[in-house]
Amino acid sequence: MVRPMYRSRSLKRVVRRTPGGRTVVHYERRKNTVMRCGRCGAPLSGVPIKDSERRKLPRTAKRPERMFGGVLCPKCLREVLKEYVRKSIVGK
Repeated sequence: MVRPMYRSRSLKRVVRRTPGGRTVVHYERRKNTVMRCGRCGAPLSGVPIKDSERRKLPRTAKRPERMFGGVLCPKCLREVLKEYVRKSIVGK
């Protein structure tokens, strides 16, 4: 069994072959990735990339201050709001 600190899935498992021919598993930190839209997958603007930067900022600076800020891109938000408004008008 590996050390408890390596059981977490926050570390990436990389299989390596040593010069002696053994196959071993190395545990590496995952790379920081750009936050993406939950609907279309486009990169979100206004959201810091690095985890360390995000951790240090206050909540209001971590994401845009609007509906679905940090979740949907502006284009998808516009479409979702249009759908919602059109459904509510038709339903009445």
